[in-house]
Amino acid sequence: METGFCLGSNMGGRLRLLSQAKTLILLEPEVRFAGQSPVYETEPVGVKPEYAAMKFLNAVLIVESPYTAEEWLTKIKKVEARLCRVRTEDRNAPRTIDVDILFSGDQVVDSDLLQVPHPRWAERRFVVQPMADIRPELVLPGTQGPVRKVLAEMADNDDVRLFAERW
Repeated sequence: METGFCLGSNMGGRLRLLSQAKTLILLEPEVRFAGQSPVYETEPVGVKPEYAAMKFLNAVLIVESPYTAEEWLTKIKKVEARLCRVRTEDRNAPRTIDVDILFSGDQVVDSDLLQVPHPRWAERRFVVQPMADIRPELVLPGTQGPVRKVLAEMADNDDVRLFAERW
């Protein structure tokens, strides 16, 4: 089953942290690399004023594996912990790494712990742009059209800038 993740970092060696998270995900048994986007630098969304200058690096990673979204949730929490992610009351506080499950095959999950497809993926250019780079024709469960159409309908802005082609 193909699973897509959005990786983000706005603390420390951001590009190195994205690469380390990718490596840790790919080291899971029976996981096969299926694609990755370029890395984009993005403005933080919904953060306190004191964090406004802490830009994120974001990228999308796609893998093939036998794991369900729920199984991936456990695995990515371990990846985040290994890379020193600290969770606080402030959901939008700076972080060394953030790994979100964007989609997991045609699974739809809506529980207290997990929602898949990610409920806000289509509202965030920093998710849609990198997904469109590698899976423009992908149609996520519950959506009406492909990722490229979602991107085309988004307001154009300068908040998402290409940072690195390779990572």
